[in-house]
Amino acid sequence: MRALQFGDSMLPVGSFSFSSGLESAVQERIVHDRETLRQFVLTAAEQAATGDGVAVLETHRAARANDFGRIVVADHAVFSRKLSEEMRTMTIRMGRKLAEMAVQTLPSVPLVSDWLAAIKQGAVPGCYPIGQAIVFASLDLSEQDVFAVHQYGVASTILGAALRLMKVSHLDTQALLFEVNEAAGAAYQRVANLQLDDMSTFAPVLDILAAIHVKSKVRMFMN
Repeated sequence: MRALQFGDSMLPVGSFSFSSGLESAVQERIVHDRETLRQFVLTAAEQAATGDGVAVLETHRAARANDFGRIVVADHAVFSRKLSEEMRTMTIRMGRKLAEMAVQTLPSVPLVSDWLAAIKQGAVPGCYPIGQAIVFASLDLSEQDVFAVHQYGVASTILGAALRLMKVSHLDTQALLFEVNEAAGAAYQRVANLQLDDMSTFAPVLDILAAIHVKSKVRMFMN
């Protein structure tokens, strides 16, 4: 039930305000039907697994060991790999909101409070995947759980945006979400033994689209 609560796509952290570059992809006609949306989502999920997903696992393990220094390093590692302004804005806004909500929901967990204090002091950027890992570790949920929720969140954010941006049905988006969810276990196995230095998010078209979105004059989603 805890995993369901903190993995809910409607968690009030503001993910619905961002499209993860999909808005520009639709405007540029890179994504224009179900198949191109599928390719976009699967690419984003792979990027999430080999990038932020590695930091999620490192942070979860650090939190279990009560090693705040490792958490700080992982937080900066995530932020430094966000090439676009939009992605940096997205991860720190959602991270801070998660921290604030978790402090209210889990008042007896010092690690969450320490992380929020570090965000306010500017000691850490406060990236959302780091917050997910801290919260799940504090709830004694497994690293497989937080990795799966992280992958689910990336895909559900994009697919939720797709419903507002293009002609695609709820049935289509659920089928695509099911496909991403089905691949999460294999993705975990591929990255479970990687270190922060192994984080890789090479998907240049996604980064270019996010950069275009920042300069767009007409936007439905935030940058």
